[in-house]
Amino acid sequence: MERQALAALALRVAAGLPAATQGQPFGEGTEVFKVVGKVFALVNTQSNPACVTLKCAPPHARALVEQYAGVIPGYHMNKQHWISITADDSADETLVEDLIGNSYDIVVGLLPRDRRPLDTAE
Repeated sequence: MERQALAALALRVAAGLPAATQGQPFGEGTEVFKVVGKVFALVNTQSNPACVTLKCAPPHARALVEQYAGVIPGYHMNKQHWISITADDSADETLVEDLIGNSYDIVVGLLPRDRRPLDTAE
């Protein structure tokens, strides 16, 4: 997957999740997505290759790093709980979409029940 395609896909998927907010607290070129104030995705749109950093359960993260050349331990994050996806041929659209959804679900699952966003489409 090319750099622009990875970044565009990650931006679209993360922005489409319920109660997701987007900002640039680290400056231009790094989009940070939060749900109820908790980060679930960072999308670096200016690096080469592009990089999408996501929350991930430690056993799942280890397996992904072993299986995909384009998945590395979280760049500038806790290496056990975060992964980064770089633009290369090993990561496809379905994998990226699933991992963004998984990251969002992990963060929402850690929120108090009364603060969890509700998906009105259900």
